[in-house]
Amino acid sequence: MIFRIQILSKSLSRFLNAGRLYSSGEIAQDPYDTAKRVCNIITSCPKIGLDTALDQSGLRVSEDVVEKVLEKFENAGMLAHRFFDWAGKQRHYEHSVRSYHIMIGSLAKIRQYEIMWDLVNTMRGKGILNIETFCIMMRKYARAQKVDEAVYTFNVMKKYDVPPNLAAFNGLLSALCKSKNVRKAQEIFDAMKDQFFPDSKTYSILLEGWGRAPNLPKAREIFNEMTGSGCKPDIVTYGIMVDVLCKAGRTDEAVVVIKDMEYSGCEPTSFIYSVLIHTYGIENRIEDAIDTFLQMERNGVRPDVAVYNALISAFCKVNKFENAYKVVDEMDKKGVKPNSRTCNILINGLIGREETDEAFRVFRKLSKMCEPDADTYTMMIKMFCEKDKVELALKLWKYMKRKQFAPSMHTFSAIINGLCEKDDVARACVFMEEMMERGIRPGRYLFGKLRQLLLKIGRKDVVEFLQEKMNLLVKEPLCD
Repeated sequence: MIFRIQILSKSLSRFLNAGRLYSSGEIAQDPYDTAKRVCNIITSCPKIGLDTALDQSGLRVSEDVVEKVLEKFENAGMLAHRFFDWAGKQRHYEHSVRSYHIMIGSLAKIRQYEIMWDLVNTMRGKGILNIETFCIMMRKYARAQKVDEAVYTFNVMKKYDVPPNLAAFNGLLSALCKSKNVRKAQEIFDAMKDQFFPDSKTYSILLEGWGRAPNLPKAREIFNEMTGSGCKPDIVTYGIMVDVLCKAGRTDEAVVVIKDMEYSGCEPTSFIYSVLIHTYGIENRIEDAIDTFLQMERNGVRPDVAVYNALISAFCKVNKFENAYKVVDEMDKKGVKPNSRTCNILINGLIGREETDEAFRVFRKLSKMCEPDADTYTMMIKMFCEKDKVELALKLWKYMKRKQFAPSMHTFSAIINGLCEKDDVARACVFMEEMMERGIRPGRYLFGKLRQLLLKIGRKDVVEFLQEKMNLLVKEPLCD
């Protein structure tokens, strides 16, 4: 069931033979074409033979190619790192700063922090470290609720010959605020603001953080401190204040802020209109949402995809899906392309109404207009599994792979959980093994669920095998 050495060997042999069709003299120079071929190799070839398959393919990579492949496989964890490592060994090639940054973000996402810091040290050796490198790590640490590590990363910058500046200071505050650690951000701001001289972006970050807390009095305090220090609010600050007020249920007060903003010479942006429309949708004030959309058009502001998504969401909230579909048609006429968020809003609304067939129809239609994201696939796979349509979930999984989309931890969890519910232990184990081979650590509950099913059928040997796989995943020490 799990031990598929012979199968893998045959697959590798077949793939290598196919790979030899591409000699170095036949390689297309188009980076998109080369990246596509590399992606095909990565998705088709067994992990144990990836380096050999890439060598035998005759493909030559460039900075553009590597960046495109890494973006495609940023959720693939250690599989992406395997490719990154291979590419770095190729003749006449050096990783770009952007390639390092994508890889650092990908490793941090699966908490492979030791390898992440190894890459940082490599960048230091090459003299290509910059502020953004540390900002990426601070964001990832904060998102994983590793606040001390995020602060440590900021404090250690000078040691790496990258002295922290206002951009880095703002990066740390932003990372903490977005991970719901605004009190820590405020504490650091109060201690260091005399050192870095805050600008409108600094105050906007804290303003947004307190708005998410939510703590409206503190948000107002920050706004007043900003104006009192002589720092004039810009369009971004106003937009955040409107967003904060809307989230606090003070929609009418937000409208007053918009009027004050217009009086001071700042015209509302599409973002501000999208926030207002979205809020009206949440409050079931669909007429106000429509009126705001029409007012925006009268003011000469061209609606973007975020505004249309807000209006679609408002219609879905009041179960007016036909109107939502008309908005999608209107987008097409106006040349505004739907995005994965458009798709997810409609699908999530339909799933909430248990309209499985309609959700699938919308998925198929919008997949031709935009690229689904991890949330889209996860929602659809989970929906099929919960509706006892695991075979459809598996077909969607294959479709996702053909589109060269790397499944995330949540996508893996959805399919494995669905298979466990059907007592399909064999296939659940195959997916669990693939998940861990990609360097993605399964959640404790999911692993425990599969473990119990295996013990129930007397497969303690498979439990031990999977546990060994789990133990091989790199731990997560704080390294420098």
